[in-house]
Amino acid sequence: MLSRSTLLHLRVPFSLFLLPVFLFALGQVEHASLTKVLLVFSILHFLLYPASNGYNSYFDRDKSSIGGLRTPPPVSRQLYRTSLALDAIALLIGLLVGWQFVIMLLLYGLVSKAYSHPSIRIKRYPWTSWLVAGFFQGCFTFFMVAVGIAPSNLVGLISPRLFFAGFLCSLVLWGSYPMTQIYQHQEDRNRGDITLSQLLGITGTFHFTAVMFLLASMGFILYFKTFFNMHQAAIFLIGMLPVVIYFGYWYTKVRENPDKADFDHTMKLNLISSMCLNACFLAIYFLNS
Repeated sequence: MLSRSTLLHLRVPFSLFLLPVFLFALGQVEHASLTKVLLVFSILHFLLYPASNGYNSYFDRDKSSIGGLRTPPPVSRQLYRTSLALDAIALLIGLLVGWQFVIMLLLYGLVSKAYSHPSIRIKRYPWTSWLVAGFFQGCFTFFMVAVGIAPSNLVGLISPRLFFAGFLCSLVLWGSYPMTQIYQHQEDRNRGDITLSQLLGITGTFHFTAVMFLLASMGFILYFKTFFNMHQAAIFLIGMLPVVIYFGYWYTKVRENPDKADFDHTMKLNLISSMCLNACFLAIYFLNS
């Protein structure tokens, strides 16, 4: 029986914030198999991501708020074993999807462990962790989903359009990554980790994210205009308006009081941005169907 602490640290609901990558890939792959769509969705959001969350929590042993948990309980050895078991189950079920998908699952799992494990701990290197997290949660995951749900193999998915789409996923993650660290500066210092948000500072993190989001938005508009039509670009722009409004509102509050760069505001931004992106990509998926 899994303890309450283990269940909380797996942070299954937190995987909602990574759902936009899955939905975007779903809308860009033609003739996707419904069975494989359901399998890939379940493997990623109920096995792979929770395993990564649990493994990260086990080695971080945070005492203050982390993504999806305001007051994280103490971790136990059960959390470590459970995270490894979920990874193994993901690989076994992944065989129903295909061997290429399994290899990508394995690689993602290994990188996520290197991100947290004290012997390597990519997390302690600000720019390296930024690049690695953004690439693997963005472009790599986009292609992992595409490989899993597409009727063709990986070679059949190699095209300028899909590479552009995968890059845009990483661009979004590279913009949002420092914002997820903005309320953890002291906790990271206590652990000896140097994060990108620490280097940028609180207002610098906002400026960095704003620039990256602008670049990502321009990229999505160019992508939809080039490969589809301006209707999809319009859906994206309209859908992102709540994110821009909340981001601007929060920024003004932080300029008045830096203590407002806290857990609650960060989670609200994550929730608004993920829900807006999910809605946009679902609308685009049905438009393409």
